[in-house]
Amino acid sequence: MPYYNLLHLTKEPFSTSPDPYFLYPSISHQQALQRLEIAIRLKRGLSLMLGDVGTGKTTLARTLLQRLNQEPGFLSYMIFDPIYDSEFQFVAYLAKLFGIRPSFRSALDYKEAIEKFLFKSCVDKEDIVVLVIDEAQKLSLSSLEILRTLLNYETNEYKLLQLVIIGQMELLPRLKRIKNFSDRISLKYIINPLDINETKGMIKFRLVQAGYNSEEQLFTDKAMDLIYQYSQGYPRRIANLCHNALEQLVIRERLTVEEDMIVEIIGEDQNLELSQ
Repeated sequence: MPYYNLLHLTKEPFSTSPDPYFLYPSISHQQALQRLEIAIRLKRGLSLMLGDVGTGKTTLARTLLQRLNQEPGFLSYMIFDPIYDSEFQFVAYLAKLFGIRPSFRSALDYKEAIEKFLFKSCVDKEDIVVLVIDEAQKLSLSSLEILRTLLNYETNEYKLLQLVIIGQMELLPRLKRIKNFSDRISLKYIINPLDINETKGMIKFRLVQAGYNSEEQLFTDKAMDLIYQYSQGYPRRIANLCHNALEQLVIRERLTVEEDMIVEIIGEDQNLELSQ
C-alpha cells in the first residue's frame, strides 16, 4: 500500500511531476501566470520566463496551457525538450506539431507552410496560436533564428504566433547576443524561490490537495523552518524533503514530522552529495 494511503491521503502530495493540480499559488507564480495570459490575449508575440532549476517553471507552463485549453479559440502547443540537429529538423517538427501535411524537402517550404497555417488560424478563423517551449536554454542558434523568423509573421495589429520561451537564467545572455531577438521580448519574468511563509504554505497546500483534512499539523513549524533553510525555497527540493519525511513517518510509525527527522534526512542527503 502506498505510504500516502496510510496517512489517509488520496494522492501522493509531494511528487515532483509537473502536475498543475499541485501548483502552489505563490505571489511569483500567480503574477507570472497573470502576466503571461495578458500578453497572450493581447497577442504581444514573445514572452520570456526564466528561473533556476526546481523553481516550478514546467508546472507553471502546464498550468498556463490547461487554463487556455479550457476556452475556445486557443490552439496551444508545447515543446518539452527542444534539441534539434538542424534548422530543417526543427521546422519539420514544428509543422508536424501544428498538424501541417504533407512533408516538404526544404526548410523554406516548411516556413511558408507554417506561415500559411498561422494566417489561416489567426486571421481567417480568429484563433490564438500559442507555442510554449520549455528547457529553452537547449535551443541552438539555428532554432532561435527560426523562432525569430516566425515572430516576423504578423498583421498590422498583432503577432500571429504567441511564443512563450521558458528556460534557465543562462538563456538570457544568449538571447541578448542575437540581433533583433531580445528587443522582440514583450514580457520578461523571473520566477523566484519561495520565502519561508510560502514554503510553509506550499507544504500545507499540497497536503490539503492530497486529501489531508485533519486539524493536526502533519509537519511541526520547526520542521518546516528546517525544510526552508535547507531547500532555500526551491519547490522541487521542498517536495523531495517532504516526500522523504512522510516515508519515514510511516516507517517509524510516528504521527508528526518533527525537527529531528528533518535533521536526519538532511544529513543523509548531504552525505549522498559528498559521495558523488
